[in-house]
Amino acid sequence: MDEETAARLRDLRQSIDNIDAALVHILAERFRFTQQVGVLKAQAGLPSSDKQREAEQIERLRGLAADANLDPSFAEEFLNFIVAEVIRHHEKIANDSDA
Repeated sequence: MDEETAARLRDLRQSIDNIDAALVHILAERFRFTQQVGVLKAQAGLPSSDKQREAEQIERLRGLAADANLDPSFAEEFLNFIVAEVIRHHEKIANDSDA
């Protein structure tokens, strides 16, 4: 590999690393808010999952993905992964508040 290619590859990978770090921080911030939602739901006796909200979010995220030239199916899978983790947290919060 020539020097120019190596330098370009290094720069691109650094940009990817920076974006990955930002994603982790953004996800952490999102989960701080969803933890608060989980506490409110537990206090109000609401279920951990809200299928209507989830469907609305999937539709919204698919639209955002399409506008950003990102595969909407990928965006939906990504959100489903996050929502599953959020629900798991909400169930734990609800179980802990019952104890």
